[in-house]
This record gives sequence, C-alpha cells and structure tokens, in this order.
Amino acid sequence: MLSTLIFLASGQAMADWENLPATGVSVGSDTSAYILCNPTGNFGSGSASGAPVQPTSVTEACALLPATDAAVPDSNFTGLNRIPIGSKTRSIYMNNSYTNYTDINIGVMREYVWRRPTNDGYECIYGMKVTMNFNDYDLNQPYSQFFEINDLARKGWSGKTVNVAYSTVPTSADPTYRIGRTFTSIQHSAGVSYIAQPPVGLDSSPAITSTQKADLNSDWIVFTTRADVVSGMQYVRTECSANDLTTASDAIRLRQTSRDGQPPIEIEVEGFLPN
Repeated sequence: MLSTLIFLASGQAMADWENLPATGVSVGSDTSAYILCNPTGNFGSGSASGAPVQPTSVTEACALLPATDAAVPDSNFTGLNRIPIGSKTRSIYMNNSYTNYTDINIGVMREYVWRRPTNDGYECIYGMKVTMNFNDYDLNQPYSQFFEINDLARKGWSGKTVNVAYSTVPTSADPTYRIGRTFTSIQHSAGVSYIAQPPVGLDSSPAITSTQKADLNSDWIVFTTRADVVSGMQYVRTECSANDLTTASDAIRLRQTSRDGQPPIEIEVEGFLPN
C-alpha cells in the first residue's frame, strides 16, 4: 500500500513534451535529427558561472517537473493509470578490453513504464535514469577511471509518433541538452567547433562519432546529457498496445563520447521495449 501511495503522490506542473519527428527538424538550410533542449553549460563542459543550469519551469524546452522520479510525468494519467505497469532496477556491467573482459559494476539503471487508455487505443510513457557507483573501469591504467555517460540511447520507435522530455527532479543532475531521432551519439566538448544540432549527411551509423553529423534513424532516440554521478529521468511518450511488456538485452545503450578526452565506449543494457 505504501508503494502505491508513493506512485500516486503528485503535485506537478507537467506540460512541456516536445515532438521528435522521424523526418528531423530544420536548422537553417540543414536538417538535423536532434532537437535542442537545454544548451546551458556548454553541454556539461562549463563550470562556475558557465555551469549547466537546471530547469525550474515547464516553459523551458523539454523540461518536466514531476514530484518524484516515480511520479508519472503527465497529468493525463489519472487514477490507477498513475501506477507504473512496469518498473525495474538493473545493475550496469562493463565487460571489454578496459576491464580485461571481466564484469565491473559501474552503476544502476532504473526504468518505469506507465500506460493509459485513449480513444485510439493506449498511450505509454517510458522513463529511465542512471546512478553511477564510482568503480574503476580501466584496469590497465593507474589511478581510478570512472565512466561518464554523455548519451543514453534506446530503440524500438520505428513507425511511432514520439514525444520526449526529461526531468532533473529531485536530483542535482545535469539537464538534457539535446534529443535526437538517430542511432549516432556525437562528441561535444569544450571547443568552439562543436555543433549543438548536427546536420544529417554522415552516410553511416556509428554508435559514437566526433564528426559533427548524425543521420536520421526512426528506431532510435538519443538523449545527450552528462552523468558521472546521476542522470535525470529521460522520457519517451508514444502510442502502445495492451500487450505485456517485453525486454531486450540491448534495448538501451550508455555512451561515453570522449567529452573530456576519455575513450569512447558504449555499454549495452537490458531494457523495456515499446509495445
């Protein structure tokens, strides 16, 4: 009963969902797979007066202000539909050449899925966030190397109309800087040559690139933020079915994109698939 009351707890102004079109958005004379949400703090490279600024209002692009992580971030979900139909906390393991091909637990992934009936069927919200645990992942280097997540990507959106948003409530997480309908994560660093909304035209689909282009991919959504301690919640809202939830071992990808000179690394994490 207590957990149900927690999920039902609210107190929110939650309105600023942004459409993420499969055809991209116009940026000058170019097309970009990315919409811009919160460009403060130079995408996580800023500090002091130039540090990222958390949203304080839903008038800010993509920003929602739910009462808690577990509160459904949409006031149209009422009654029992405010209780998640799925929630899961999973350990995040890195296993690659940096870990000498042993499992190292670098953090946890928390997911929620909410569903409500509509006139046309059902609508679902998929939310995710990560919390890091400061375990050294590079066993071949002196001192400790901690994984920094710059992008969170998740698959399964082909053929769906999607709206996206994020929340930093109640943590001190960085905002989400941009969100893309693409598979590719793009390095953004402190330099002046980095592009906030990169154009299409890469003509390939790497997981991570320093080239400031990313092609459209309607099956994937990429959230750009910075999480070396904790991320904000990252949300996708779309039509869905009444079917049971399913998962895939690679539904979510966590990417370190070399924002501060770290090696580019991708980690696959099990997650819920849109149904």
